[in-house]
Amino acid sequence: MPHRPELLRALALLARVNEAMRARGLPRPILVGGAAAEYFSGSALMTGDLDLTSPVQAELEEELVRLGFVRPAGVGHTLGWLHPDLRLGVEVVAATPFGGANDRSRLLLVSGLAPEAAFAIIPVEDLIADRMGQYVSGTAPEMLLQARTLFRLHPDLDRVYLEERIRREAGDDHGVADLED
Repeated sequence: MPHRPELLRALALLARVNEAMRARGLPRPILVGGAAAEYFSGSALMTGDLDLTSPVQAELEEELVRLGFVRPAGVGHTLGWLHPDLRLGVEVVAATPFGGANDRSRLLLVSGLAPEAAFAIIPVEDLIADRMGQYVSGTAPEMLLQARTLFRLHPDLDRVYLEERIRREAGDDHGVADLED
């Protein structure tokens, strides 16, 4: 399934933000959450915003503004950022992915959406583990379906790492076996 055009335009802008941060000697923001799920699922799973992590939120927000993002005001608006050409918002949700529980050496750089630019994204194993943790918490029962969808779409997963991450995010009563049909 091809990615929806709105997501690709948003990710191209994210790649430009990543490169601007890198040019300043700052860490790249990392894509997590629903947009990562949409990317890894080829838009089979869809989102309404891009969740980012960054230890330098103020500097990241400066780069968002330079690329035309605005913080909307008024009733019904979230705390995130919007770009007038996008149908997706951007929100900084944490300083680091998963409070540092993931293996940073597994982060991926995705290129090809903007000239000479790439964006950082968590690996699909961390994303699945996050979905399982949200499912087990009882606050998001639909996350089990998302985790299983991503698991099915990526047969080349590192199952050892995935097992470890699920057990960390979802408790010792859950693991890879919960994803299999």
